Amino acid sequence: MLVKRLLCSYTKALNRSHRVSCGNKTTTSDYHVTTCDAIMFSGRCFSSDANHAPDDGQKPVTVSLYHMKKIIKGSSTILGEAFEGPTCIQTVCPVCHIVPGAEGNNITDPIRRKIFVNKTTGNFTCSSCQYLGRWDHIEKFFPPYNRAPKTVQELRKLRDAFLELKGEHVGAVHAVPGDAILLDSIDEAREAIRCLHLENIMPETLVTVKAHWQHERQELFIPLVDVEDRTIGYKTLRVGSDGEICERTVPEANASGLVYLRCAQFNTGAKAKDQSQTNAILVLNVLDLLALGSVKLNATAVCLPHGLKALPQQCLPGLERFQKLTLWFNYDTAGWDTARNYAKKLDERRCLFVRPTDQHPTPYRALLEATTEPKTILSKAQPILHQSITTFRALRQDVLSDLQNIDKVQGVKWKRYPTLNKLLKGHRKGELTVLTGPTGCGKTTFMSDYSLDLAQQGVSTLWGSFEIRNTRLAVTLLRQMVGRPLDVNLTEFEQWADAFERLPIYFMTFHGQQPIKIVMEAIEHAQYVHDIQHVIIDNLQFMMGVLDEAKHLDRYWKQDAIIAAFRTFATKRNCHVTLVIHPRKERDTDELTTSSIFGGAKASQEADNVLIIQDKRLTSVRGKKYLQIAKNRYSGDLGILPLDFDKASLSYAQRKKKPDGGDDEASTGSNESSPIDRTVRRAF
Repeated sequence: MLVKRLLCSYTKALNRSHRVSCGNKTTTSDYHVTTCDAIMFSGRCFSSDANHAPDDGQKPVTVSLYHMKKIIKGSSTILGEAFEGPTCIQTVCPVCHIVPGAEGNNITDPIRRKIFVNKTTGNFTCSSCQYLGRWDHIEKFFPPYNRAPKTVQELRKLRDAFLELKGEHVGAVHAVPGDAILLDSIDEAREAIRCLHLENIMPETLVTVKAHWQHERQELFIPLVDVEDRTIGYKTLRVGSDGEICERTVPEANASGLVYLRCAQFNTGAKAKDQSQTNAILVLNVLDLLALGSVKLNATAVCLPHGLKALPQQCLPGLERFQKLTLWFNYDTAGWDTARNYAKKLDERRCLFVRPTDQHPTPYRALLEATTEPKTILSKAQPILHQSITTFRALRQDVLSDLQNIDKVQGVKWKRYPTLNKLLKGHRKGELTVLTGPTGCGKTTFMSDYSLDLAQQGVSTLWGSFEIRNTRLAVTLLRQMVGRPLDVNLTEFEQWADAFERLPIYFMTFHGQQPIKIVMEAIEHAQYVHDIQHVIIDNLQFMMGVLDEAKHLDRYWKQDAIIAAFRTFATKRNCHVTLVIHPRKERDTDELTTSSIFGGAKASQEADNVLIIQDKRLTSVRGKKYLQIAKNRYSGDLGILPLDFDKASLSYAQRKKKPDGGDDEASTGSNESSPIDRTVRRAF
């Protein structure tokens, strides 16, 4: 009966999704591997895009690595031996090759379609169609399984529906434009290099990466290939109006392809071992990749699809064959922090890092400056090991990097709050911030404005709002971005909604009281999948006292345990966490202090920054509302930030003063220009 109910719900959802897809024929430039938005499967939301949270608000699937290995190993007699790599388990797809109930080995396809199961999230990627799904969608298809006739019959129906759905995704890729010509000769490649003013690049490298050239638009196209060496997207290079090289990736998000370039080989004779299939150098852009093509290295250069923004888990199968990865990113703090986060996703044990200093520039800049040989820089790459004790010798390059990049070490600067830049110096990863203030003072409104400023500068943000629903929060964020109400300007909604959708902002679907374990599972999943840099919890009290056994525990002890969990997460994952905590009930005439934070002293002790909204409008004739920086562990600077609320934009953004002393309304932090796509620009 259970299988029948599952099949019935799955069939209804499948028909409903087909009706929706047939009624809407429009397409977008975003990369989707499915034409269906969400399909119910086994009572859960079945979405091919596992990088986005399901619409039904369910928490991500959590499965132990031991359980996955046990299931896959149990099917090895039919599917064959599975291979465990640093990040994925590779095995034959049980849906494509096995008919439930059939006896013996049922694999007849000479090309065995593989799936790669992520060892951290359990998400699987099909190598034949780049289909991305969750472990619980495919677990039941691994043999051996229940041989009861009814169960086998229902599983066969589910398998047929599963294969039909997967078949719709084949070919959902972004091919290189047809008017671009393949560069298959040195002379054609040399002409493209001349037009792009890249004289330092060897033309052979363009031929090797199968680059295409569009002469009329003066654009170079570099294909992104998947684990089966199929083109699924591309990168474009062109010269901008300012003379800089502009690089763009298609698709703009969740690309599953990489650019591979085998570096020039050593002339050491036939006995030398070719390590280009086991050693890789990861770079962020095509220029660095092409620069490495002219250096004699016994390795393969690999260009990541989205640079510092994110490393989609669909790309991990393409890096499984490499035993050593050298991460050579921008020589600044942002590149260094991203390298450490990517290493955790790629398995730190096989990762080496080029330390970000002025003596270690990126490959293309090193090629231009010709001051340091790239081979010399690579020889100084070092691993990061989990050690409890270290020495200054090991920290020496990190100290030099911080001193040379002091502005970037201070963090991302706010554009709406210049006073915060003077006091806090910037928004830094790995810190814990506590925001408190009286009820109704505008903590959520200020925090949404505060986080929007950072998100517009590329800081990936995860919102956990337990007090107000995500729809209401999104309305506030959208209005703060536009700078005026949109309910009277509905004709502009689509334009601004498209711009807001491109921001790296994600929302947790929890509402009301939630246990800390479930919330932390969702946060850790999002941080791994989306490379989250800023987590906001509004507010902490909603994670306390929801279980029956918890009612017997001390309330202060529970809050301290929750704060300790977030402190550990911020430090280990190098992610900034902001906690909104209500204060104790005190007299309205008294100012709030760090001791006013509800609970014990752990919140103020563990926090790197303590922000307090002081609201004196109701207790004084000329009372004001202002933000007090009560603790600043980084620089020690304390002070206040006046909060002048603009009702039209729902923003507290500071207004800059005109030269004549008046307020500059155009500097309230809103962006009224038409949203445009940002491209990664690389200067010569």
